[in-house]
Amino acid sequence: MTTLVGLDLAGRRVVVVGAGAVGVRRTRRLLEDAARVVLVDPEPSADARRMASHGDVALVERAVRAADLDGAWLVVAATSDPATNAQVAAWSEGAGTWCVNASDGASGSARMAAAGRHGDLAIGVVSTEEPDPRRAAAVRDALVRHVSAGEVDLRRRRPGQGRVVLVGSGPGDPDLLTTGGREALRTADVVVTDRLGATGILDQLPDDVEVVDVGKSPTNHPVPQAEINRILVEHALAGRTVVRYKGGDPYVFGRGGEEVHACRAAGVMVEIVPGITSAFAVPALAGIPVTQRGVATSVLVTSGHAGADPATVEALAAGATVVLLMAVSSLPDICAAALAAGVDADLPVAAIERGSTAHERVTRARLDTAADVMADAGVRPPAIVVMGRVAAEGFLDDEVCATLARPVSPDAADTDD
Repeated sequence: MTTLVGLDLAGRRVVVVGAGAVGVRRTRRLLEDAARVVLVDPEPSADARRMASHGDVALVERAVRAADLDGAWLVVAATSDPATNAQVAAWSEGAGTWCVNASDGASGSARMAAAGRHGDLAIGVVSTEEPDPRRAAAVRDALVRHVSAGEVDLRRRRPGQGRVVLVGSGPGDPDLLTTGGREALRTADVVVTDRLGATGILDQLPDDVEVVDVGKSPTNHPVPQAEINRILVEHALAGRTVVRYKGGDPYVFGRGGEEVHACRAAGVMVEIVPGITSAFAVPALAGIPVTQRGVATSVLVTSGHAGADPATVEALAAGATVVLLMAVSSLPDICAAALAAGVDADLPVAAIERGSTAHERVTRARLDTAADVMADAGVRPPAIVVMGRVAAEGFLDDEVCATLARPVSPDAADTDD
């Protein structure tokens, strides 16, 4: 019979004997657990040497000796030689040290579970009789998918320290909420939500999760930022897990930094789950790449509240793409300032309303007519405005892109990640 036990290996010595493919794979997992790994192998693989060169592991390039196991909390025998693995397992047994025998799980005193992590929870599957790693991994994968789909209530059942998790929900389409964001929601006792983003998914939360709506619109701020900060801190200090659910990404014009500062000042633990920012995702879904080799090699993201500031005008004059959030009301002033600075009157401008949702609408114009065209079309927030050659109608069609592109070297660096 096998008993499942969680080992805290952070900062503790773990010896992995065998620095081939299996040993390196096990080592990577142990490093994720912050273990101090010693790799022992007379002929280590190139991957093992690279890990050692970065200082991630200590590498001993010789045959293993019994003394190598001294002080180890865990030993992994992962050579290609079953006899060597059996010898290491026997030494470990004699020293009272747990040992995983990668070639014969039945002879080792421990087994590494096929594990998946979900925040501060780990799901592990092991075989209790004859080892069957592929079977355990398949079951693990099924469980992980179930939890990642948001089907499991992950809230704490015992009182604990409260915390705040800032979650970026993306531009609005629930499919663009990250796996980490879904899991964070499943840990929440309280959700403090904005008006925008993937708010429909909140209907899937258990009925006893408290949802506090603090959403703002351009002309309506019913809950001041200071009050939002107070709500977050108050619930967290009461021992609750609070998810601050924000549209887009918390740090892209989302006042996430202010909320983190308020939590830290109050001694509240705070975490960040980044979101897909609407500044890039919404144009992409509308067929607008914000950078394109030979057309636009830089992009400025700015708030419409800044108006026609020098950075925006200079970026447009330099040929950069400018993405404006919350800019519907300030668009006439921005267009006028750009024209006065000598920006081409025919520069394409696109406004994307309710991007990524079923109600998305794209309105296009030239720089010199954009203010009137957008007003006549009734463009309203929430909208993303893109100014630049990449915003041209049909830009991704070959003939349009070829017309707008400047000559570039065939082997010019492409820095897109």
